Amino acid sequence: MAAEAKYREVVREIALDHYGYVTTREAAEAGVPPIELPKLAARGGVENVAYGLYRVADIPPTPYDQYAEALLRVGEDAYLHGESVLALFGLADVNPRQVKVAVPRRARPRLPAYIELTQVTPGARTTLYEGLRAQPVADALIECRGRIQDERLLSAAKQARAEGLLTTAEWQHVRKELQR
Repeated sequence: MAAEAKYREVVREIALDHYGYVTTREAAEAGVPPIELPKLAARGGVENVAYGLYRVADIPPTPYDQYAEALLRVGEDAYLHGESVLALFGLADVNPRQVKVAVPRRARPRLPAYIELTQVTPGARTTLYEGLRAQPVADALIECRGRIQDERLLSAAKQARAEGLLTTAEWQHVRKELQR
């Protein structure tokens, strides 16, 4: 019984740093045998979300949970892309129906309808926002040309600059690209 309580505590600690989610791999790296997660889920308090992905039920939800879950479902090297990066910060008044996730390799996971997977060329710039791997805001603004009006993107770029999400060089580059 003491081992179960210890495993539950380790899983909870991992989940606190990942918006309530823990993968079988992360748990195993922390010393929790992979067989223990299904056991914890059967006893309650931990919910099986997808193969190898669990959520600790008592961790309060945040606005970033769906993004974290989408990235964890897709797997390593996945990052938020395009409109999802803008939605993360409330830029350009976007509210995409799907979380756009990019991967530099072929991926074929079973995904729910709210996740859109895009294969991109390897080596694209990524950064961390709120602990989530994402395309830089400057790149996302340029990426969204043609899908979002240039005026809205320019306004979003101004907002991003004011909020410190764009450097001066990025701001100038984005402005130049959007005014073409």
